[in-house]
Amino acid sequence: MSFKIGNYDIGIQRTFVIAEIGNNHNGSFDSAIKLIDQSIQIGVDCVKFQMRHLKEVYRERTLRNDGDDLGTEYILDLLRRFELSVEDHRRLADYCKKKGILYLCTPWDRESVKVLENIGVPAYKVASADLTNLPLLQVLASTGKPQILSTGMSYPDEVKITVDFLNQRKVSFVLLHSNSTYPAPLQDIELKWMAQLRKLHSLVGYSGHERGIAVSLAAVALGACVIERHFTLDRNMEGPDHAASLEYAEFKRLIEGIREIEQALGEGEVRKLSQGEMINRENLGKSLVAAKPLTIGTVIQSEHIIVRSPGQGLSPQRYEELVGRTLQRNLAMEDFFFPSDLLDKQVTPRPYQFRRPWGIPVRFHDFKEYHSRVTPDFFEFHLSYSDMDLNLADFLTGPYPCGFVVHAPELFAGSRLMDLATPDEEYRKYSLEQTQRVIDITRSLKSYFPATTKPQIVANIGGFTMDALLPSEQIIPYYHRFAQSLSELDLEGVELIPQTMAPFPWHFGGQRYQNLFVKPEEIIEWCLKLNLRMCFDISHSCLACNHLGLDFYDVSTRIAPFTAHLHLGDARGVNGEGLQIGEGELDFERLGKILDTGCPQATFIPEIWQGHKNGGEGFWAALEKLEGML
Repeated sequence: MSFKIGNYDIGIQRTFVIAEIGNNHNGSFDSAIKLIDQSIQIGVDCVKFQMRHLKEVYRERTLRNDGDDLGTEYILDLLRRFELSVEDHRRLADYCKKKGILYLCTPWDRESVKVLENIGVPAYKVASADLTNLPLLQVLASTGKPQILSTGMSYPDEVKITVDFLNQRKVSFVLLHSNSTYPAPLQDIELKWMAQLRKLHSLVGYSGHERGIAVSLAAVALGACVIERHFTLDRNMEGPDHAASLEYAEFKRLIEGIREIEQALGEGEVRKLSQGEMINRENLGKSLVAAKPLTIGTVIQSEHIIVRSPGQGLSPQRYEELVGRTLQRNLAMEDFFFPSDLLDKQVTPRPYQFRRPWGIPVRFHDFKEYHSRVTPDFFEFHLSYSDMDLNLADFLTGPYPCGFVVHAPELFAGSRLMDLATPDEEYRKYSLEQTQRVIDITRSLKSYFPATTKPQIVANIGGFTMDALLPSEQIIPYYHRFAQSLSELDLEGVELIPQTMAPFPWHFGGQRYQNLFVKPEEIIEWCLKLNLRMCFDISHSCLACNHLGLDFYDVSTRIAPFTAHLHLGDARGVNGEGLQIGEGELDFERLGKILDTGCPQATFIPEIWQGHKNGGEGFWAALEKLEGML
């Protein structure tokens, strides 16, 4: 169940956050504007005010202070002094519309509903005091607009009566658990009551009056789809709500915490391994491996199998499935068993037909094996920092008729990531030195692959941060430092092509934040400024689009004209990269048509997570699926 308020979906993943300004403006229009501006800055979805026509809310003799208690007298005194005029509310609603934030208002009476209908609010907030006010709820129901109802001060049977009343009238609504004291003692909040409210109605949120933000964050973790907190310029101001309100810095931390919790909660339907977990699973896990050399046709017995790290092969949980299978390949001692060893037929390479040049990724040490099994248009050598010290003649003979591409290391010795854009000048110089070594190695490879006259070097050029993405204005100097690094490299005879990046890359089995060559507008701008072409990493850019809320196919159309080379892998969400073709969310047939138009000569490789295992079976499976699409 869900419904919309403005452009926001209530009840679908993202928490709707209301800054309850109420009467915390203390009757000052300028203070109300300041509170709206601060609400926008901290990232709330909606600001909410209150409107009363006192003659409709209170008895006449109460308004005369004729015998009512001191509490009511105190509240009336504040309301008379702090209420804004109807015209003020109109101006505030117009200001909110201009600034792009939702204006809501709690009507305490029928006349206020008429005014707010004229103003044009998209929904109504019902105060706890009016949860049982069925005549007012009937008026609100007749507007056809959604309602957000606080349930403070109400008994469970009263809440049920109101829920039934609204359901009978087919009103879209959400219930907010609340304790109507200001501020509310922690022991009185009973946050677990949200679960009981959810039995009455599926959409439940929380309106908090406690000190601090911990309880509100806990409410989000418990499934609150709406959070409302009072907002003030100063908790020491006069008025009943200020003491239970949040000031700017605290409300900002609340918003940040809510958005972090939303990311951490996930969907709760399927347990998916993140890319970082998959890396660590392989590094730290265990596999079934051959206890001794085995030949094709061997019926596998227990004595043929041992368990060893790393976890790159068949899981030990599948031990019993493996026993009794007939081997379809030769295994050396301690070679991994793979899931394909449980199948009757294994995927093997064959001649492939594509509309553009294609290749496969290799390392120096496995080039000969791949070259003997498949004839691509080129090979892409993925270098590690240790590969940079190898003697090429130990692995290559040549000349070879095919072409080649080089993928520069992301990681250099000493756990230092390549970063040509870092503000740390010493680190940038080190990255320059190592990148120049990659360029020199690439030039040396040309003698083995004479068909490639100007080889491409794919590079992740840096610009990462540890704890958060950089704001846009701070990213520009990083691009300028990268431009400076380019000018200091000797690129004669080679072409450096930066790779489009995902916003949350995995380094050392943990997540970092990537700031450069992620956003399409920046990619295009700096390609034009620096006369660059890109390695369009399809999986990376899909994750970036999901994070940025962009249409991947529109972005692909824009990036394709700047594309020299393609890395093809499927993707899901914001960190599911390098998936096998067809196991993510991408439509490669649609993508192929875009690439045919935008970059028909761009080369490609399948870049599948651990595609090289078991003789490259992940690559062959990807090529089988991509054939006919590219």
